[in-house]
Amino acid sequence: MTSQPHIPLPTVDQEAVLAHLQAARNRATPVTMWTAIADIPVLLAEVDRLARLLSRTRWDFADLLAASRATLGADHDGEPDPLVYLRDAVAEHRAWIPPDDGELAE
Repeated sequence: MTSQPHIPLPTVDQEAVLAHLQAARNRATPVTMWTAIADIPVLLAEVDRLARLLSRTRWDFADLLAASRATLGADHDGEPDPLVYLRDAVAEHRAWIPPDDGELAE
């Protein structure tokens, strides 16, 4: 299996959350119920993190698409250096940096 460093990894132990849920369903004791309920803030934080990543991905895609369209238009108009739009967009593209623990707690 190849390493894919640009793919964000989940921050939630999905097996543990599923085990907590199954335990609460099978044995509805106060401890199992509160353990399952305690997973909700963690899951909400993960949903928020993934929403922020998706938003950034959409913005990056929109920026690159706009630069591509500008490049094609500049080429069609006969501009001397139509690739300047793509070069600028690629130069402004930021590498994905995993958020630190403080950012996840927001």
